Amino acid sequence: MLAIKNNLMADNAARHLGRSYEALAKSTERLSSGLRINSAKDDAAGLAVRELIRADVAVLKQGSRNARDAVSMLQTAEGAMGVIDNILIRMKELAEQAATDSYSNEQRSIINAEYVQLSLEIDRIASSTAFNSIKLLDSTDTYKIHLGTTDTIDIAAQKMDSTTLGVKVSTGTKETWDNKRGVACADDEFLAATDITADTADTFTFHFGADADVVVDIGAFDASGVSLNGLVNAINTQWAADGNSGYVAYAQFDTASQQYRLRLENPTAGAGALTITNTNNPAPLAAAQFTRAVEGTDGTALTLTTTAGATAALAALTLAINNKDAYRAKLGYLMNRLESATSVIDIQAENLLNAESRISDVDVATEMAAMTRNQVLSQAGISMLGQANSMPQMALQLLRG
Repeated sequence: MLAIKNNLMADNAARHLGRSYEALAKSTERLSSGLRINSAKDDAAGLAVRELIRADVAVLKQGSRNARDAVSMLQTAEGAMGVIDNILIRMKELAEQAATDSYSNEQRSIINAEYVQLSLEIDRIASSTAFNSIKLLDSTDTYKIHLGTTDTIDIAAQKMDSTTLGVKVSTGTKETWDNKRGVACADDEFLAATDITADTADTFTFHFGADADVVVDIGAFDASGVSLNGLVNAINTQWAADGNSGYVAYAQFDTASQQYRLRLENPTAGAGALTITNTNNPAPLAAAQFTRAVEGTDGTALTLTTTAGATAALAALTLAINNKDAYRAKLGYLMNRLESATSVIDIQAENLLNAESRISDVDVATEMAAMTRNQVLSQAGISMLGQANSMPQMALQLLRG
């Protein structure tokens, strides 16, 4: 029907042109962004899956970086252990030299002086070796390395000073006090919540000889209890806050019971005995729960000034080298494990990226074909809209006639 009021052909051509133009705009957006899904309306379910995958990939990549940082931390400690290794070998060489009767006492004193300096250097290396303030050679803490999933790899630090290694020349009576309570793991609960009173302060007070009292308040743990490592950290933190240096509390492994116990160690040789008091509930911290031991007396335990002392030092150094090798090997296989974990995590992240790509990335060949088709349709639509707009002119010719 020829009409002049409504141009139905133009409306139809405009509607098809609009659809073609929208499809062309969508193709342009996808090709310019490289993504098939640019908004939720493109594919709501696909978008939800993609965002979850992207989050997982980000976590895995950070987990991989965590593992690499942990390897760097272990390498720092292991490098220092290599120097301690050389020092222990030199110390054992000196002990062997002093053990023979072909040297005089004066010469042994010179040998002993070098031995003492090497012992002090071991202490300096152990206390100063740190990665991001973490000291793997001067603490007994356990560090958890998160690997981008719910899994962690634990790195248990060990003290590698001359005292712990058993090669320090004793200069006086040194005492230790071991708690009778033991736990299978140092992170296990040592004081239960029921051991601690909620409404009043629970304090654990101790001092060495004439030193001022050190008061540790464990009341903050009344709701959850505290692990052995947590208690060790609380004691050492308070010890340092009171102006003292070094560590005084340790999670000590007892080979006889195969359990970890709380050990308090007199950091100053020759100072008097330990006094322990406590308030309220923490009975496991009472004096009766500790046993006392004496480690070394008046410099006769380990010295190279006598052949007997040098011979004893040889045995102690053999044990120290074995203990050092065990920890150094532990650092090595932990590095290998972390590097393996990094490889697995990187592969997981790569596979997830692959999955995300299949969901959200645009297929360029398919989208270019669609874009070409939409370009042709748009051009045809524009042409036909022009033709449709000229159709009412035909009706004017009849009106003029």
